Amino acid sequence: MDHQDVQAAVAEMLEVLGPRTGEDWTVPAGPLEWSCQQTAAHIGHDLLAYAGQLAASPADAYLPFDLRVRPTASPAEVLQVAAACGGLLGSALATADRSLRAWHWGPCDPTGFAAMGVAEILLHTNDITRGLGVDWLPPAPLCAAVLDRLFPDAPPGEPVRVLLWCTGRGDLDGLPRRTSWVWKAALLD
Repeated sequence: MDHQDVQAAVAEMLEVLGPRTGEDWTVPAGPLEWSCQQTAAHIGHDLLAYAGQLAASPADAYLPFDLRVRPTASPAEVLQVAAACGGLLGSALATADRSLRAWHWGPCDPTGFAAMGVAEILLHTNDITRGLGVDWLPPAPLCAAVLDRLFPDAPPGEPVRVLLWCTGRGDLDGLPRRTSWVWKAALLD
């Protein structure tokens, strides 16, 4: 996965959520305890953190900074922040050497940061659409790429449904619903 995948995920997020910024974003985002607005800010936070990791390449921890979105920001402004952070991650990925390793619970390469960024965007956009009552599912090709990179032990099946199951957001025939999960971004070089 790479910067183009992140750009595609950001475009999906903006296409589905952009027209809905006038709605009530104080409602819970699907199964989450966060509101839709907090969830959109979380997307930005994680994308910025991943961009920072790629830029600084720390070997043993996350950089000691956090994104703070003003509490007075409108849903449209929070969505702009998330998109801007996606642009920063995309730029960091576009310039990162493929051999670069930066910390995410171990050494992670640029493809891992791209996959995590895409996952954050798609999964939390799905959470927000569920909270807003919008019927939307993430695109299957991006879900398949995320599964390939972050969930090597994922069961076979339709990629969207499998990704939602892997992250505790859906059911999959014959398997118990997940209540906890961890993706595998770090490499075992």
